[in-house]
Amino acid sequence: MTNFTQVEIIHDGAAIALGDGNGLSARFHAMWLRDNALDEQTRAPGSGQRLITLGDIPADTRVASAHINGGGDLELRFSPEDKAVCFPLSWLSDHGYDKAPRIEAGWVPVHIQTWGSGLNEALPNADYDTVKRDPAALKAWLADIRRLGFAKLGGGPVESGSLMQVASLFGYVRETNYGKWFEVRTEVNPVNLAFTGLGLQAHTDNPYRDPVPTLQILYCLENSAEGGDSFVVDGYAAAHRLRDENPGGFDLLSEYCARFEYAGSAGVRLTSRKPMIELAPDGELTGIRFNNRSCAPITDVPFGDMADYYSAYRRFAEIVDDPAMAVSFKLEPGECFVVDNTRVLHARNGYSGTGSRWLQGCYADRDGLYSTLAALEHGEE
Repeated sequence: MTNFTQVEIIHDGAAIALGDGNGLSARFHAMWLRDNALDEQTRAPGSGQRLITLGDIPADTRVASAHINGGGDLELRFSPEDKAVCFPLSWLSDHGYDKAPRIEAGWVPVHIQTWGSGLNEALPNADYDTVKRDPAALKAWLADIRRLGFAKLGGGPVESGSLMQVASLFGYVRETNYGKWFEVRTEVNPVNLAFTGLGLQAHTDNPYRDPVPTLQILYCLENSAEGGDSFVVDGYAAAHRLRDENPGGFDLLSEYCARFEYAGSAGVRLTSRKPMIELAPDGELTGIRFNNRSCAPITDVPFGDMADYYSAYRRFAEIVDDPAMAVSFKLEPGECFVVDNTRVLHARNGYSGTGSRWLQGCYADRDGLYSTLAALEHGEE
């Protein structure tokens, strides 16, 4: 946080400049400051929701006066409203926007940690009963999911539907055509390859939905079959590796849309059109969609780029399949793991017909988890 000590009105009142006396400064536009005023006439107490529209603010708003008071707050008066507002300098420091734009495609926020197989030495794990009763333990577990994109949870009940209790720790189940939850075990004539004993390449789930379910929970009830170990791969780390090896290939997978489809159940035909590597307009890496089983014919890449696109697609798949990228574990009854389905790919080894393997899965949404975590970080229980 910057310790501002000086303020200057600039551009005839259209903006101000805050300084710390050592050459560091941050500029703020008058319109931005007025729109983000913290007073009770502008923001509802409690919820903080804005009570005015932009049209309620005069288009010629200017800062008429500005000074830093003895309490370390910035006091402003706007014309032509003759409106006085006060901002904590710490709030302005936290919300500053006077900085150079990002130029690196694929950057990630500071709270994100990418990883590879080295994470096998320190798997993010927590105990069900502990996180259920201890807000600090719940906060730490949810923070692991936000940071790494996945985490395990053990010691849960071995009862059908127990994954609903896991989802309720942080949010709500997202019901799909598969139901509130779905069974993951061998079936005859299955509607999805996930319900066979075949091994599965690392993938994100439901890329044919828009939006995709952003979280998935896989909960183990039985696992005495030979094989069937679970794998997870950090899609962000894989995308960064592709970018470092082949920047042009990274650009192709992020600039052109792939197509995904699913029509395995009567009355269900799902399609989407999204890049395999999704970037925000400022280059932030925001999502991975990778699922060979559900990839439809790609028709949005021009002929001149298609050969290079497929070369990049192949290399991305090779990176995803590299054992150096994977973390593996075998779930025991009462254990589960949660994955950020927009980032972390999951897979499994094939398993034999002897013994039994019974998992249940469900989907939830990341905003619920992030909301619960933010409330815990702000001391709300």
